[in-house]
Order: sequence, then C-alpha cells, then structure tokens
Amino acid sequence: MTDHVRLIAFDLDDTLAPSKSPMPERMGAALSSLLDAVPVCIISGGHFGQFRDQVLAHLGASTEQLSRLHLMPTCGTRYLRHDGQDWKQVYAHDLTPGERDRALAAVEGEARRLGLWEEQTWGEILENRGSQITFSALGQEAPLEAKKAWDPTGAKKSALRDAVAVLLPELEVRSGGSTSVDITRSGVDKAYGMTRLSEQTGIELADMLFIGDRLDVDGNDYPVKKLGVPTHAVVDWRETADVVEQIVASLAGARA
Repeated sequence: MTDHVRLIAFDLDDTLAPSKSPMPERMGAALSSLLDAVPVCIISGGHFGQFRDQVLAHLGASTEQLSRLHLMPTCGTRYLRHDGQDWKQVYAHDLTPGERDRALAAVEGEARRLGLWEEQTWGEILENRGSQITFSALGQEAPLEAKKAWDPTGAKKSALRDAVAVLLPELEVRSGGSTSVDITRSGVDKAYGMTRLSEQTGIELADMLFIGDRLDVDGNDYPVKKLGVPTHAVVDWRETADVVEQIVASLAGARA
C-alpha cells in the first residue's frame, strides 16, 4: 500500500473522527506519527473551524510536523499551510455574492417544499462557507445518532440534491455528509481539491494515497477514486487508525 507513496490524504468526518466530533486520542497519536514519515493532507467539505476543532486541537503536533500538514477545507477551494506560527491561507476560490444568494435561496426553498426543513435542529441549517454553501438538515451541531436516523437510505439527501441542481445549473450541487448538501462552483469536488494539491506540492496524483469512508459510487470521496488517485476505503476512524498504524510500521521497517 505504501510503495512509492509520497503523500497521504484523508477525508475528515467518519474517517479521522466521528462526524462533527473531536478526533479520538488514538487517531491523533497515529496521525502525529505518520507526519514524522510522510506529508499528510486533510480534505473535507467542512470549513476550517471544523479542522481546527476536530483535528488540530487534538493532534499535539510539533511545529515541524505541522509544516508537513496540508489543509484543504471546502473540498480544496481553500488551502492552508502552517508558517511556523499559525495557519495561513494560500488561496481561496470563493463564490460570488450573487452565486451565494441564489444557492441559499434555492436550497432553503426546495427543503421547505419537500418537507425537509426540520423544526428541531442543533445549530445552523444553512452555512455560507465562502467557497461553499452547506445545508445541514438537523443543524451543524446535531448529535451523531440523530443524524444517522434522519436519512439512513440517503433518499432525502438525493431528492433535495436533485431538486436544487435543477434550479442551479451553473453550480455544483452534491451530497455532503450524512445530512448535508453542498453547493460550490461547477466542477468542485474532492477530485478538484486533489488536483490543486498536486499542483501546489508538485507531487503526482499517482504518488498519493487517499483514505476515506465514502469511496462508493454515490459517496463524496468517489471523485478522488474516479480521478485515478490510489485509494483505501475505511468504515470509521478505528479502521483508519489501524491502517495508519500499519503504514507507520511499514515505513519505519523500510527505513531500517
């Protein structure tokens, strides 16, 4: 799995951490060890605040380790690197005000029409992330069990995504997390982000490994697989920790 791998990229929710929850201590230790061996990227539809609260606050990495960490919020429409003191934005490809307004109006209108605008929510339902509009049916802070129960088959998300896409043909509308729909500029998905990552680092896509929990055809990690990046599917953060610990041991053995 690690032959010729020069960078390892991860999805965030349900790959490095439970959805919208802190990264567990074991996963943090494994990721920190991995940063000693190879550059790491985290790419997700989430905003930078989620990266900070879910991962960075629980990583305990040194400045040297952070220098090898690449952060790509909102599917790579934003890119941040650590300069030795803080995280600095390298670029941001934001929606225009008109695009954001149309997206917000369309997703709220269709959610209400389809009966998917819930009364009991935890946090914001609609979020303007600059380069991405995100609809979270139960709110950004919804507990994991409530999110799992809301749309176990994915039918609600799919219906909303399809309805909004008709109204926004100039934008990309796709399923995000377990209860979310994301809207970005056309062509923006995790394949877009991985392509930008290759451009920024000079590392060929074939020399990267992507690890995620939604590499199925309908999953939001699938565009990376379709792009041709080597991938490894996991079920949850525990399996990711197993894989990372195996990779670290393999890389250490190769250096010995």
